[in-house]
Amino acid sequence: MSHQPVFLSASSLSFAWPDGTEVFDGLDVTVGPGRTGLVGSNGSGKSTLLKLLAGELTPTAGAVRTAGEVGRLPQNLTLDTGRRVDGILGIARKRAALHAIEAGDPAEEHFAMVGDDWDVEERALAVLDRLGLGAIGLDRTVGEVSGGESVLLRLAALLLARPEVLLLDEPTNNLDLQARSRLYEAVESWSGVLVVVSHDRELLERVDRIADLHEGGVSWYGGPWSAYEEALAAEQEAAERMVRAAEADVQRQKRELADAHMKLARRRRYAQKSFENKVVPRIVANNRRSQAQVSAGKHRGLHAGRLAEARERLDVAVEAVRDEDEIRVELPSTSVPPGRGVLLLRDVELRYGARVGGFEVRGPERIALVGRNGAGKTTLLRTVAGELEPVAGTVEAQVPLRFLPQRLDVLDDSLSIVENVARFAPAATGNAIRARLARFLFRGARADQPVGTLSGGERFRATLAALLLAEPAPQLLLLDEPTNSLDMASVRKLTAALDAYEGALVVAGHDLAFLESLGITRWLLLDGEPRPTTPEELRGLLSAAGEGSGTAGHQR
Repeated sequence: MSHQPVFLSASSLSFAWPDGTEVFDGLDVTVGPGRTGLVGSNGSGKSTLLKLLAGELTPTAGAVRTAGEVGRLPQNLTLDTGRRVDGILGIARKRAALHAIEAGDPAEEHFAMVGDDWDVEERALAVLDRLGLGAIGLDRTVGEVSGGESVLLRLAALLLARPEVLLLDEPTNNLDLQARSRLYEAVESWSGVLVVVSHDRELLERVDRIADLHEGGVSWYGGPWSAYEEALAAEQEAAERMVRAAEADVQRQKRELADAHMKLARRRRYAQKSFENKVVPRIVANNRRSQAQVSAGKHRGLHAGRLAEARERLDVAVEAVRDEDEIRVELPSTSVPPGRGVLLLRDVELRYGARVGGFEVRGPERIALVGRNGAGKTTLLRTVAGELEPVAGTVEAQVPLRFLPQRLDVLDDSLSIVENVARFAPAATGNAIRARLARFLFRGARADQPVGTLSGGERFRATLAALLLAEPAPQLLLLDEPTNSLDMASVRKLTAALDAYEGALVVAGHDLAFLESLGITRWLLLDGEPRPTTPEELRGLLSAAGEGSGTAGHQR
């Protein structure tokens, strides 16, 4: 018996937002079985495409076809904190019917509700245990679990429903190392069609192919993220060679066109001179001049055509080269001499019970703060930033500091980028602010955009610009999960900005590849109290995460 192949496709797909902003115009894409990583710059339409494929948005033209049920894990997950776990998993009614039958109620509707799914509880608990949520149980409420566990709960619901097509949008946001490991395992074992949008390189190394969404079209690359990076680099190198060749051709055609003009001018002068010196009769001179003009005109027209074609080839070559502008940060006043005191914590007890007996930052150290969800990383950063008071102990910041929170809510959505930066640097002139913003890729009119209209990556850059351009310039920068929802290009821009930053850095995060790219000088694992660790130990935790079951905790 033949089975219908599972696939997901969009043909001639067009979509525009109510204000007329066009996202897609005639997009064609087909996804077959296996794991596909969907990548692209912020604002390219990745999340919108997933919503269209899931049927949550209606295209303005074109059609979406799928063989089988589609399940989607959204990027910004909001669950009703009062709902129980069995409700999130979609089995609450079946459980109630099953328990009624077990209690002796023979009503027909109970049997109809259960159907053949008599082991629904066992299957649900097995899925929870597989994702490290075995200790949660089915009767807890969502308000009793952490943010990371909420993401895994929604994934558990999808795995339990077993849709043929699974769409995941930035699923590792806010997940700790152990939770990420379990999600990786779920992705690797998926047998249907899976499309995942992610900036997590560890996750993208586990896909079969990369779909690159760029300027309204999709390009396909076989293999995981590393193979895609290699192929894209080769493409860009070839494109840049084409640009150089096309530029040389344009210059050559310009020279040949100039030569054609010179030849025409010489022939005109020669014919005129021959007539004036009575070397040839007027009629012959006029005839020669006419022939020379026709010949030179044809020659000139030929070279003008070749120049136009060369310019067209140059335009095509330039379009093939992607814009890879990098953020440039030049803040000499942020420099911290080696050994200078930056931050000192003494016998600090944080809210929710975490403790930091002694913690000191000196000189331009770069510290990675890692740990499970709920260990207190965000609480520690907010306490250092002065947003929370410690329960006990003292926190002494010895240099100006700034805090970049996960939520990126430090800017006023109703104000422009320029106006927001001016709030942080009231003494700076408008021209000075615009000159600085240009280094963060907000040039000209783009600096006047209201913050509320920015994409995730643009909002991140605007927030980073406001914090780094603040007065006084921060010599200590606190970052909380800075790569959440950033595309790879934005992560590269962030890395470039932090490479140029000369102050001290404390970064809380779970993205090991990103943290390693920052030149971290000290790794601290927050588990009760901070203790030294290494990337190798953390990767060991990743590999061992699937061996035990997780415990419920609160997001802090």
